[in-house]
Amino acid sequence: MKVNIHPSWGKVLENEFEKSYFQELSSFVKAEYATHKCYPKGDAIFAAFDYCPFDDVKVVIIGQDPYHGAGQANGLCFSVNEGIAIPPSLINIFKEIEKDLLIPYPNSGNLERWAKQGVLLLNATLTVRESEAGSHQNKGWETFTDAVIQHVSDQKENIIFLLWGGFAKKKGAKIDQNKHCILTSGHPSPLSANRGLWFGNKHFSQTNAFLKSKDQNEINW
Repeated sequence: MKVNIHPSWGKVLENEFEKSYFQELSSFVKAEYATHKCYPKGDAIFAAFDYCPFDDVKVVIIGQDPYHGAGQANGLCFSVNEGIAIPPSLINIFKEIEKDLLIPYPNSGNLERWAKQGVLLLNATLTVRESEAGSHQNKGWETFTDAVIQHVSDQKENIIFLLWGGFAKKKGAKIDQNKHCILTSGHPSPLSANRGLWFGNKHFSQTNAFLKSKDQNEINW
């Protein structure tokens, strides 16, 4: 796997790419893409980093796996390619945005627009085999994305981490709470949302209020 990542992240993560676990991960991903249909496309594996350079990061949203259906995954967590039906979790995210900020429901599930404003849309696992959820878990991606979160926590200040659901909360356990703003809630999936653990968290207005308090541009959600 050729690591084609934004230069700003390349500097931050260069030591990670040299580690044995990443070499093994790279070999695994190469073999998977050569022998199976995998997502996202090879040039979009590091899209979260390409659309949101290290110096621009203001908000981090942590997801779990890329979508494993045809044409869905584009390298950004919760995001789908243009023209693809909006998945259930993203529908609930958009419903919360609509209610929280009193703005129209977005008509595109492609979240590149967020990433370009400084929202790092980070899945814990960056690749997946078609129709096989979780198929690339425990191969090294989690170690890599833990390192990404650690670097952001250590090297930056006043980042807003949005941790939705138990998985994301565990993933963000080492974030320095004295330097950063951490907002938690249930996951936006229908199962969690329908139990009252998602709607009404107001994370989007809270994020913008925090950014405004630090004299930073708010996110146009």
